[in-house]
Amino acid sequence: METNLSRPSPAYADSAAESSIAAPLGVLGTGALMVAHCAGMVDLVALPVWVGTLIGSYRLDPQQAGLLATLFLAGAVLSSLFFSPRLNRLPARAMATAGFGIAALAFLGVVSIGGYPAMAVLHGVAGLAVGCGLSFTHGTIGRSRNPHGLFAIAGLALGTFAIAFMGAAPGLIAAHGGPTLFRVFAGVMGAATMTCAFAFPAPGRQHSTAKADEPRFQRAVWFGMLGVACMALTQAMLFSFVQRIGLDRGFAFNAVTATLVACGLVNLFPAPIAGLLETRLPACTVLQTAPVVQAAIALIITESSTFVPYAAATAVFAAIMIFAHTFAFGVLARIDQTGRAVAATPAMLMTGAAIGPVLGGTLVKQAGYGSLGIAAVLIALAAVLCFSRLARRPSLSGVQP
Repeated sequence: METNLSRPSPAYADSAAESSIAAPLGVLGTGALMVAHCAGMVDLVALPVWVGTLIGSYRLDPQQAGLLATLFLAGAVLSSLFFSPRLNRLPARAMATAGFGIAALAFLGVVSIGGYPAMAVLHGVAGLAVGCGLSFTHGTIGRSRNPHGLFAIAGLALGTFAIAFMGAAPGLIAAHGGPTLFRVFAGVMGAATMTCAFAFPAPGRQHSTAKADEPRFQRAVWFGMLGVACMALTQAMLFSFVQRIGLDRGFAFNAVTATLVACGLVNLFPAPIAGLLETRLPACTVLQTAPVVQAAIALIITESSTFVPYAAATAVFAAIMIFAHTFAFGVLARIDQTGRAVAATPAMLMTGAAIGPVLGGTLVKQAGYGSLGIAAVLIALAAVLCFSRLARRPSLSGVQP
């Protein structure tokens, strides 16, 4: 019988009351987490414009452009791996504020300092800083009373941010040049810095001291994290190049930009829908189906020679990842109630995302855009195998069979 990971058991509900943030987050606290989530997940929204700008405005080849994005994402991974085990030992508000503040300064540095080596260093610094801020943001969400629901709200906020970004950024960059992108990034990080400084939720009593007896992750947690990383790899590998795929196939710039805006509109819906379906769909089924759907859409994008299939597939591509990750976040938060697993969300997402741009750039450079679809299918198989390990466990801590 398949394990239903979407329903917490009574035992879990009791223990969650003990380990959750003691006081309600409040409107300001919730708002601060939403702003920080949007800033920390900017790569999920901006990768096609980011890589496209590096290629089009800075005249980098696909591999060079992908490497800069990879350096940012790799920095976020390393930072998350360092900070997530220390979630309950460091002041969350101060760490989130410092992380996003340093990221803002790094992006301003990209605007003012020329040369590829300097850009590479600053991308890495920005990634390290964002990984810090996002780890404490996601750890705080994971320790809330309803992590699945709160993360669904965060997904809705990210979708709203995506619409604003995709609607404004490409035009601003076309009018004012490539450095405008990094000015926008600096502004986003600056907004997160100010919001975290004044409104980041105060931790509950479990956050104030380190717990020496925090248990090791169950094996199911590691497989769940690896499955998310596989989906993130496909997401970043292909999404980094959807703009260039469209333009290189002769589709009009305005049409491709409108497609990306449509993607942002579609992204408003998967997270809240996932929140509503938390107790209605078995999480394991969702997590094993999503990589297959993601790969099928990737094949449509890479193989379409006409605009309509390309546009339709591009518009819904990111939504699959958002929907599946909302379920994965809730599952991992229930299995590991210390918050450390979901605090490592930047690591699990960005490990895949860090490899994605440079892998995608290398594949495009060597074998063309069609190779991205083939790679997506192979990665999907690995993701399904990882998520299937969740279903095989007859009993998981804090989860009702």
